[in-house]
Amino acid sequence: MNRKEFLKNAAIVGGTSLLPVNSVFSAGLQQSGMDKLVDQDGNFALQPLPYAETFLEPAMDQETVHLHYTFHHGDAVKAANKDLQMIRKALDESNVETVDYWTRKLSYHLSSHILHTIFWTNLTNRKSDPKGALLKQIEKDFGSFDKLKLLIAKTSKGVDGNGWGVVGYHPSTQKLTVLQCENHEKLTQWGVIPVLVIDVWEHSYYLKYRNRRAEFVDNLFSIINWDNVADRFNIASRI
Repeated sequence: MNRKEFLKNAAIVGGTSLLPVNSVFSAGLQQSGMDKLVDQDGNFALQPLPYAETFLEPAMDQETVHLHYTFHHGDAVKAANKDLQMIRKALDESNVETVDYWTRKLSYHLSSHILHTIFWTNLTNRKSDPKGALLKQIEKDFGSFDKLKLLIAKTSKGVDGNGWGVVGYHPSTQKLTVLQCENHEKLTQWGVIPVLVIDVWEHSYYLKYRNRRAEFVDNLFSIINWDNVADRFNIASRI
């Protein structure tokens, strides 16, 4: 394989794979409905919401869900496909003068697609609490569930500008960790697998909560689907 072929394959694989295809977590993503990031042709795809747009009310209103899912998440998917096409085009034409620009864009847009996909499935319309293996891991790594809630809430509320609060599991350390992610891709810890994400971009809350981000985050805890978080943790912890 020559250098051009190597770069082309690396760019394409890096753009379409969340994790190595032979990993348990990757297989789970491909088989669980909305978690599937691509369509049958390998293009990034916006999967249907797992519930009606009114399902999360009153914590999250129907109009916000519609705009957030259809345009903010949907546009990120479209943009990620364009980014990948431009990388392929640059490599096909042996013109890599602007490929670094499109690589940065792909990191931004694909990260948005991944985090939004997790976000929608992390939510439900009823209150739940962690239990079982997830709760034991939370107590081991943070002391108690209340301490984790305090940490992820403070982390999410304090993001500079737009971004996310993230609870992730790191297979190498076998620990849960809390991240403060700016935009969609900054401040990442390599190897961490997100199991819970809290979107604090203004489009997530501004129609209902105006500038009251803290109130939005606090109310979000009433609709977090801890069963989904547990499923993600169980898969990640088996890697």
